Amino acid sequence: VQLQASGGGLVQAGGSLRLSCAASGSTFSRYYTGWYRQAPGKQRELVATISSGGSTNYADSVKGRFTISRDNANNRVYLQMNSLKPEDTAVYYCNSGPGGSNWGQGTQVTVSS
Repeated sequence: VQLQASGGGLVQAGGSLRLSCAASGSTFSRYYTGWYRQAPGKQRELVATISSGGSTNYADSVKGRFTISRDNANNRVYLQMNSLKPEDTAVYYCNSGPGGSNWGQGTQVTVSS
């Protein structure tokens, strides 16, 4: 599974962005897929995951603001981010594949105050 993340950018606090993770391969729909983020000087952290069946899980810091979804027919997973805060600034990565072995290249999200 190869992953390509896109949709990042610069937005003001309170704004919204939608990230997209495009996957290659016919088996993508079988795997948990997650979004992670890494801010400068910090460790990579889990943001949200979605199972093959659509069950979701979120970090406490994004609950109620972010929504993860997937479109298995088109091999895509999305992260809708609303009410963005400066502390959401980070490089966002998608992760999928057997055992979470595949990472996308990351997309920068910058939220200005």
